[in-house]
Amino acid sequence: MDWFRLDSKVAVVTGGSRGIGLAIADGLARAGAHVVLVARGEDQLADAVNSIVTAGGSAESIVLDVLDIAAGQQMIADVIARRGRLDILVNNAGMNIRTPSTDVPPEDFDRILAVNLRAPFFLCQAAGRHMVSVQRGKIINIASLSSFIGLRKIVSYASSKGALVQMTRTLSAEWARDNVQVNAIAPGFIRTDLNRKLWDDEAVLSWVIGNTPAGRLGTPEDLVGAALFLASPASDFVTGHVLAVDGGFLSGGTWPL
Repeated sequence: MDWFRLDSKVAVVTGGSRGIGLAIADGLARAGAHVVLVARGEDQLADAVNSIVTAGGSAESIVLDVLDIAAGQQMIADVIARRGRLDILVNNAGMNIRTPSTDVPPEDFDRILAVNLRAPFFLCQAAGRHMVSVQRGKIINIASLSSFIGLRKIVSYASSKGALVQMTRTLSAEWARDNVQVNAIAPGFIRTDLNRKLWDDEAVLSWVIGNTPAGRLGTPEDLVGAALFLASPASDFVTGHVLAVDGGFLSGGTWPL
């Protein structure tokens, strides 16, 4: 057996039109999976699908706002009806608004939890029903370093990502005997188009690099190996795990000796 091949598998990746989601989708496609990219932007999705297909992969796109729970569950049903199966779900879509905790308005708190926690749960539920029924499946939730550590001005985001880890563990325990593995990846500080302005701040960049033992920012491609492992037969006895891909950040910072 080639433990890391995904031939004939079908994968759904939310937030799949750019950044981490696109890198993971491309990696799954290169391993043989048919990938369904889900996001809100039609033009970006078309470009993402074209990049995967041009590289020799198999991909399609679905325009969807994950906040629409009914539409998300229908999307899962449609993929299964059209492709005959669903083997992998990657819950990557997410959002953050940086605000001092004393100033967070209820609508921002609610929206962040809805995107980062509520939407992934109901997609897990829809995918899980199918996976449990066929006794196979892989779910990968994208967590965060803030699932484990506190950072200023992101209380809503950190709350959602901490809860996402507990959701991952709970679903893994419930579905393990049905041969459905539910795991998470916690990315470290990753350079993407969405957070480019953050890394333009020299003080922030210096702090991150100084506290990351690997001495650099991550790239979306750094997450592909972890996602491929958790999506493949190589991880059939791994469930409820959170795999940090963070250059050693959670292991401890650097010091001058």
